[in-house]
Amino acid sequence: MRAISLSLISIALSLSQTSAFSVGDNSRRAFLAQTAGSAAALLGAQTAFAAPEVITTPSGIKYVVTKPPKEAPKSIKGDIIAIEYTGYLPNGQIFDATHAEGKKNALMFELGGNAVIDGINEMVADMGVGEKRQVIVPASLAFKDKGICVEKEGGENECLIKPGQTLVYDISLKRTSIPPP
Repeated sequence: MRAISLSLISIALSLSQTSAFSVGDNSRRAFLAQTAGSAAALLGAQTAFAAPEVITTPSGIKYVVTKPPKEAPKSIKGDIIAIEYTGYLPNGQIFDATHAEGKKNALMFELGGNAVIDGINEMVADMGVGEKRQVIVPASLAFKDKGICVEKEGGENECLIKPGQTLVYDISLKRTSIPPP
């Protein structure tokens, strides 16, 4: 939207600099050339804001960097990591978040440990502090064939996350630190 409004301002400026009331052919041609050039700039500005690149890891995770890191990645297995995240089901429903009601702190865990799913461990290991990513985690790196289910009366299961379900996360790496000795 901002690119469109800036381009419209550019068109308006070019129109104000061209005498639309001149009768000579050169003036009309100049007017049309400037207007066409401004329109081309508008179209070029829209394509400059194309969708970000989707990266696929060898394990099958797909992600997009939505905010670049403030510093280069340097976390190693065993470091203490603090992230904020929102987890979504494929239909867009939120199933968990660090900023949900009653949760005001970042999630802290040991990188490479079993406190989070394998997909989050893999993503965070490659992120820099301040970086934000939207991540699609395949079931094999999430809750696999078990899902998150509770058994109801009669032996039926009610599942928050169905077995074999792909998940989507928005992850923001807040900080990293070495573990205490």
